[in-house]
Amino acid sequence: MGRWKICCVVSAILVVVVVVVSVTLYFTLFKPKHPKIILQSVTIESVRLAFPDAKGNVTLGLTVMVDNPNYGGFKYDNSTAYINYGGNLVAEAPIGEDSISPRSKKTISTSVIIFADKLVTGRDFWSDFFIGAFNFTSSTTLHGKVNVFKIFKLKGSSSSYCNISVFLHNQTTDSVCTYKIKL
Repeated sequence: MGRWKICCVVSAILVVVVVVVSVTLYFTLFKPKHPKIILQSVTIESVRLAFPDAKGNVTLGLTVMVDNPNYGGFKYDNSTAYINYGGNLVAEAPIGEDSISPRSKKTISTSVIIFADKLVTGRDFWSDFFIGAFNFTSSTTLHGKVNVFKIFKLKGSSSSYCNISVFLHNQTTDSVCTYKIKL
């Protein structure tokens, strides 16, 4: 009978140690971290405008680098990035389904067509046009699955909200983004 008690005590201690180590690893090493989404470049691919009707469009080429600092990969579904100017939706950019490996960086390129008639309705359009700088906001939510060590598969989403300034004269951009992860 004494051997069974020793076996049970050792097993209980082992279970407690495994639980403590697992919880500690989860809240330190494996704690989900926000991916860094860096707008690398915005280029003006084409401009087709017809005045005075303000018909036409501006096509912007976007290159975004996503840095995944997590120990889990993320496979996301098709999504859309929404771009606003002056509170009005002026463009949508499709984001095709893909995956980002654990602790890696991925470059994503897409084209965004901004329709001039929607852009011109912004209250600050003409002053921004003459200054040569436009301030946009973008919002994106990617829904998918997080895969940690090919063992744990969890549903998750990553959202980003960015303030983007586009400077026409030198064709440069500046952006500040905030991120949120839900598992």
